[in-house]
Amino acid sequence: MDYLLTLPSVRERSTAVFNQAKKNQLTNFTADFDKLPAVAEYVHKLIERDYQSDASKIPPHGRWQHFDVGHKRLEPLIESWEKKGVAKDEIAARLVDLFVVSVLLDAGAGSVWKYTEGSGEQTGRSEGIAIASLDMFAAGLFGDADIVTGPGLERLTLTQLSDGFQVSDKNPMDGLEGRYNLLVRLGKALIASPELFGPSARPGHLITYLKSTEGPVKIATLWESLMKGLGPIWPEGRLKINGKALGDAWVCSSLPNKSGDEAGSVTPFHKLTQWLTYSILVPMKEYGGLKFEGEEQLTGLPEYRNGGLLVDFGVLTLKPEALKQSLGGSGDLPKFEPSSDVIVEWRALTVGFLDALLPMVNAKLDKPLVLPQLLEAGTWKAGREIAKEKRANGGPPIEIQSDGTVF
Repeated sequence: MDYLLTLPSVRERSTAVFNQAKKNQLTNFTADFDKLPAVAEYVHKLIERDYQSDASKIPPHGRWQHFDVGHKRLEPLIESWEKKGVAKDEIAARLVDLFVVSVLLDAGAGSVWKYTEGSGEQTGRSEGIAIASLDMFAAGLFGDADIVTGPGLERLTLTQLSDGFQVSDKNPMDGLEGRYNLLVRLGKALIASPELFGPSARPGHLITYLKSTEGPVKIATLWESLMKGLGPIWPEGRLKINGKALGDAWVCSSLPNKSGDEAGSVTPFHKLTQWLTYSILVPMKEYGGLKFEGEEQLTGLPEYRNGGLLVDFGVLTLKPEALKQSLGGSGDLPKFEPSSDVIVEWRALTVGFLDALLPMVNAKLDKPLVLPQLLEAGTWKAGREIAKEKRANGGPPIEIQSDGTVF
């Protein structure tokens, strides 16, 4: 059972579902591998357009870039800290504080919601959530100014978060209450694990914890810290085995069950924890001076941009019997709960196809990318751009009933 909480389990279980696609033995989708080269070419053209195929310019996938959409916002903040004499380790800790809260808030907001800055600039979706969370962080809404603390999150009210996101009847946000409950539970979890988060119950204290080990930090050590420290924050309704919550892990009918027990039918993703890991690695390395080994164990992120890319190019097509299970989305778009077998299978296939796309895209480049760069410069952006080409609202081809805690 503990295996399902590990990082290797994500790729291993998703690959097993991906292999079923090769045999045309999926429950909900048909897979057309002949259409995958067109996806690779589309991704390659985006990389050429934005980076001139220069891999050295491509940052790893992470939250940092979302804060800087349109213009830089993090760098001026960091410079202001440096001018005040804030040490590098503390800068790293503050960035981890910010990134943890911002990533956990980063489930789909819907296609209507937007955040308006003091300058009048309006930004929606992930970037809008990032900018809003940065402003709330700087205002001390999550603890003190520029610091996140467990007690600060426990004090947070739904009204404060709603106001911080500028939610109104004309500016609705999907899953607001789910996000709020996640932050309150995060506050309790930070307080409950002082060995990880220190006496101040700060996410950024993880840097001090990781520095207590000699040499490069194994990615598994960071992963286990996050899974242990953040485990209690996930909603109670999630899958449990022997009374233990598994977080972002779900039963998948297309997964061959080799063990024959309940755990053998579960495909784990831990998407928000992976997105968080990708994101906090950057400040931990750049400002915290930490070195890591085993980063290649992280997978492509099983979310609707990467997965939508595959559907929009016809690599994946919903079977008629799966379409009948739709809750009814916008217009003709199908819509499903995150726990539905359709969505779980789609996400597992997304992880597998991202691994397959990496060498196909690299074959077109002078210098090969690593997976986090492919996600950043290629597939996530490609999923968003093809969605805009195909649908007026730029939403995904399959809609998910968001509760603010998965996507």
